Amino acid sequence: MKSKLSLAKTEVYDLVSGVEKQYARYFVSIDEISLINQEKVLKAFQEARVESRHFVGSTGYGYGDEGRYKLEEVFSLVFGSEASLVRSQFGSATHAIVMALRALLKPNDILLSITGRPYDTVYNSVKSTGEGSALEDYGVIYDDIDLIDGKGINYDAIKKYLSNTKPKVIFLQKSRGYKWREALKINSIKKIVLLVKQLSPDSIVFVDNCYGEFVETKEPCNVGADVCIGSLIKNPGGSIAPTGAYIVGTRKCIDEISSFFYSVNIKDEIGSYESGYRLLFQGLFMAPHIVAQSLKCALLFSGVYKEMGYDIMPTPDAIRGDITQSIKLNSNEELIRFCKGIQEASPVDSHLMPEPWEMPGYSEKVIMAAGTFVQGASIELSADAPVSEEPPYLVYMQGGITYEHCKLALIKTLTDTSE
Repeated sequence: MKSKLSLAKTEVYDLVSGVEKQYARYFVSIDEISLINQEKVLKAFQEARVESRHFVGSTGYGYGDEGRYKLEEVFSLVFGSEASLVRSQFGSATHAIVMALRALLKPNDILLSITGRPYDTVYNSVKSTGEGSALEDYGVIYDDIDLIDGKGINYDAIKKYLSNTKPKVIFLQKSRGYKWREALKINSIKKIVLLVKQLSPDSIVFVDNCYGEFVETKEPCNVGADVCIGSLIKNPGGSIAPTGAYIVGTRKCIDEISSFFYSVNIKDEIGSYESGYRLLFQGLFMAPHIVAQSLKCALLFSGVYKEMGYDIMPTPDAIRGDITQSIKLNSNEELIRFCKGIQEASPVDSHLMPEPWEMPGYSEKVIMAAGTFVQGASIELSADAPVSEEPPYLVYMQGGITYEHCKLALIKTLTDTSE
């Protein structure tokens, strides 16, 4: 049986062109959000009085590093937080998230995830596997509350839980991970914060914000979250930042986290980066526009695959909470074909073909397509999926520096390779 992902070139161009015209009105709202976020970022740079001298790096301990101080001031202004920790020393967002959880949680403290089981790399650092390095191995108590039908927040279950138990940290994952669910919207996070602070005011609301930055006009700290974390090689790095992650939040939480990461007496006063901070500043400045490009890419993929009869999430007309587009394909063959199409359309490593492999931190084999300028930068166009023997066969597409590139990649995933 011929895959539906094998259309003639003329069919593909007609299909994509028709979808663009059908959903063009939704691009307008993406541009409106981008403008609001761009103004917010611009004002933060101006209020912080960023100067070219702040781009210079430091060495050794990094004492008195004015560029680092200024970058963290700008992040706090942009994300609406009291303090921030923006460091190249974080190897990934997972590294920053797990480190922050270890800083905030002591033996017998409860960590409650209210968006179900977290993304694999975080979950495997929380749940004991017997290797002795997970949070449970250090005496932290882990619990979670599943989403309703895999989608919505179970507010009744949260109310019941918090009426009897007071977790130290309440964890929210904004994006979907490898789940068939919508990303959390900022209004839902606001509702959760209000509920938590009413029933368990001392609990720390902790948000994994990956893939969600600048998709809406507010961020989690704007609506009361205590800690918010993301990767600089995702949205806020604007496809330019070469590495690192950020943590924003209350002064108290940032002090606790930096005390754990560095040392109690030093906190956030050290941490050098000889390469300098220009790319981190510039990436953040460009982020609202780059995220808008990614959202337009996701909308186009969503519309085209919907027209072809595939289940997609979110739909083209949906309000989005992240840059990720989920597509439910018919087989592993189609899933692998889709990822190979993305790779073939990449500017880097286009001649290499992705294959499913046992990637560290994941419970299933994973296939990842990412021909990116910055290794693993999922603000650049990429696609990945867990590969299992049984359905559903879900692929997750995200990123895109330019809409034009995404359009070419979309065409590549659909075109009959025998032509």
